[in-house]
Amino acid sequence: MSDYGKELILDLHNCNSGLFTRKNIRKYFKKICNLIDMERGKLCWWDDLYTPEEEKETEPYLVGTSAVQFIKTSNITIHTLDILKKVYINVFSCKDFDENNVIQFSEEWFEGDVIHWQTIRRM
Repeated sequence: MSDYGKELILDLHNCNSGLFTRKNIRKYFKKICNLIDMERGKLCWWDDLYTPEEEKETEPYLVGTSAVQFIKTSNITIHTLDILKKVYINVFSCKDFDENNVIQFSEEWFEGDVIHWQTIRRM
């Protein structure tokens, strides 16, 4: 049985949380898709951008933005934790890509440190 594809799991810490905006994350998705030659589809957000101030999250592990960039061959997800200055990224695709390019680009883009990364082959 051949591989279906792969998933890169990437954890970045000590990031510049000023970069955790929708505008910057949207740019990140565009550039990362160009870098690994993926065709972008719908982009979905989960955050409290339009939430009344009294209803916004305050727990460090909940304050941030999550987004899913659908791509023709699957998806790229990102979860930012603003207070903790962390970014969690998953790139899943049945089309091959160079995970080293994703790791280096993401580390530079979010001005953080790669704490952990792993590539999983999907069957």
